[in-house]
Amino acid sequence: MKKLIAPKEFYKTVAVLAMPLLLQNAVSTFVNLLDNLMVGRIGTESMSGVSIVNQLMFVFALCLFGGTGGAGIFGAQFYGKGDQNGLRHTLRFNLALSVGFAALACAALAFFQDGFIGAFLHETDSTGDLALTLAEGKAYLRIMLWGMPGFALTTAYVGTLRVTGNNRLPMRASLAAIAVNLVFNYLLIYGKLGFPVLGVRGAAIATVLSRYVELALILRGTHGQKEPPEYIRGLFRNFSIPGRLARDIVRRGLPLLANEMFWSLGMTMLTQCYSCRGLDAVAALNISNTVSNFFNTVFFTMGNVAGIVIGNLLGAEEYDRARSASTHLMALSFAACAVMGLGLFAVSPVAPRLYNTTPEIMALAASLMRVCAVMMPLIALTNVEYWTIRAGGRTYITMLFDSVFTWVVLVPLAWLLIHRTALSMLSVYALVNASEILKTVIGMVLVKKGIWVQNIVSTESI
Repeated sequence: MKKLIAPKEFYKTVAVLAMPLLLQNAVSTFVNLLDNLMVGRIGTESMSGVSIVNQLMFVFALCLFGGTGGAGIFGAQFYGKGDQNGLRHTLRFNLALSVGFAALACAALAFFQDGFIGAFLHETDSTGDLALTLAEGKAYLRIMLWGMPGFALTTAYVGTLRVTGNNRLPMRASLAAIAVNLVFNYLLIYGKLGFPVLGVRGAAIATVLSRYVELALILRGTHGQKEPPEYIRGLFRNFSIPGRLARDIVRRGLPLLANEMFWSLGMTMLTQCYSCRGLDAVAALNISNTVSNFFNTVFFTMGNVAGIVIGNLLGAEEYDRARSASTHLMALSFAACAVMGLGLFAVSPVAPRLYNTTPEIMALAASLMRVCAVMMPLIALTNVEYWTIRAGGRTYITMLFDSVFTWVVLVPLAWLLIHRTALSMLSVYALVNASEILKTVIGMVLVKKGIWVQNIVSTESI
């Protein structure tokens, strides 16, 4: 038990890193909840169409996160080593990657929008208007595409800011963007204060505006200072990246990109499987995921903190401290998310009633939320395991641990239960989530073996 409890100084360090990020994530997910409620008041079809598009945007965001993750691992260790020039090169790499990836994603979503959205709609479904759901989804997606480049550039900057321990600037920029999003959602969805009634289009416009407000504030906070951080100085002077470093980033980053892409596609495939039970299942999942994500902000935050703390310690070659930090962070995340799980369980009967939908959808959403609440502590533990292995640059192992597990275990299990049994949506969802226990055990073994304890920048001369 003593090994699980850290010194007070450790918790102070974690709190300094975690609190701005936790506040940002909590406010962001709370506003997403309010956004979802606003769209949900229009009707089930509008809510389902927006939910499907947001699932596609989720894939884009995770792929972008994975693509920039390779440079982020190097950035964390360069910062721990005190190498500002190396940190500058990792930011350059991420900026170039983000712009290129956003262009490709925009093109794919623009040309194949019918196919992407239609994959979640089934002719056998008699619980909603499929044509209206498709139309609402396409209207929302066409506007959301304009915000993707801004989001991509923000992701590149924020990833670098966070590995240096600067969570305050991203937090302030995000809070401002959230305020813009919330205000314009209210004005444009319902047509308040003389604005037109735009429905889902208004929700998309508000989101795009908020993306560029956030980017503008990030740029001002990094480049607009009288004394910008050292790694920002000369960032665009020649924009060259040493070939050896670029190759190493690609080598370690490709598994992360593949992992996030296939994991997010796996989550999308799970949603597609569940959608075979009808629009009721899609709508209930949307409600459950939106509410649950507010409580999930704790383990999302703890994962990011684990990546920063452990990456910095490995870069400084403090390996024993890195091992201890991993154990302490896993224990802290498990305990904190046990409390959050109780909170989610408590609100599960009440939250779905805020939506303008049927009693059947409300009841199913409440049951799905209870499943999430029970599993939350274990998933929090798995999340820190993932970030610990990732911080050491073991990206091929994280890919096997995360996305391969999803496609080998979760997706086949969901497909078989949906298509080969008469089990209810709730039973299938509970069984698929319960199989995550196996992943937690595998992660614990990998962390205890210490395969992640390595410095990947000690031989770099940038």
